[in-house]
Amino acid sequence: MTRFTRRIALTAIAAASLASLPALAAEKVNLGVSIPAATHSFMGGINYWANQAKKDLEKEHKDLKITIKTASGAPEQANQLQDFTTVTKINALVIFPFESAALTKPVAQVKAKGAYVTVVDRGLTDTSAQDAYVAGDNTAFGRIPAEYIVKTLGGKGNVVALRGIATTLDNERMDAFNAVLKANPDVKLLDAKYANWNRDDAFKVTQDYLTRFKQIDAIWAADDDMAVGVLKAIEQAKRDDIKIVFGGAGAKGMVKTIMDGKDKRIGADVSYSPKFIYDAIKLTAEARLKGEKLPATTIIPSVLITKDNAKDFYFPNSPF
Repeated sequence: MTRFTRRIALTAIAAASLASLPALAAEKVNLGVSIPAATHSFMGGINYWANQAKKDLEKEHKDLKITIKTASGAPEQANQLQDFTTVTKINALVIFPFESAALTKPVAQVKAKGAYVTVVDRGLTDTSAQDAYVAGDNTAFGRIPAEYIVKTLGGKGNVVALRGIATTLDNERMDAFNAVLKANPDVKLLDAKYANWNRDDAFKVTQDYLTRFKQIDAIWAADDDMAVGVLKAIEQAKRDDIKIVFGGAGAKGMVKTIMDGKDKRIGADVSYSPKFIYDAIKLTAEARLKGEKLPATTIIPSVLITKDNAKDFYFPNSPF
């Protein structure tokens, strides 16, 4: 047997041996989803869409398992992340952080143990702790209300603002809002305080504003839930100087008010649907099933909602 024919024979034997081996199975994706509890209606929407994603995607992909955990605060969420790695043994994570700074290190630890990490909405203070980021357009979320308020007030007036929770996205929104007002110095921001995207907290902050400031032309509530608390405080104080209450995120009740023209103070909103958690879970799961990565950043646009287009943002069957 020549060297050439011997090589062919050995190659044939090796090919036959490989053919007899079972096919390698595709790696299963064990995806953890970590989100805040449904403490207000927007988070109710986040919880609804996360569970809808689990239902739809597990039905569609047999090699996908999704485990959802909800947390009432940053410490609980950090503990749940540890459970994800030690007990659930996830290899991918989609997290909506309760707070940015407090969750950065716990998320980094999950990534260090080999899990692919997608952060949603509230960014981390160190982006090296994540593989991908999916969010609404927080710059537009702050810029659009400021532009609307400036235009509606004719470029002159007093404004107060309610902030959410201390997070990178809240900073982005506030920075964008301030940038518009800086270019329009006759619209004065009297104060901006955190109200934690919560109706009751917004009610208390607005009570303080109404006590301290005798003339307020517009209130940027920065969230439709907070806008409910703002309106309640205005009603209780019997103030009629506030011309604009601008919320945010496109809650169905607020959009319906815009459609019906029931409250002249509520003429517009800005979109920011909680459905982006569904999109983030779907994008992450399907990429990992293919062994692929997502773009470093995926931004879902935010747009102005007025009576002209409100019907396109009204979803009566949604929890939000």
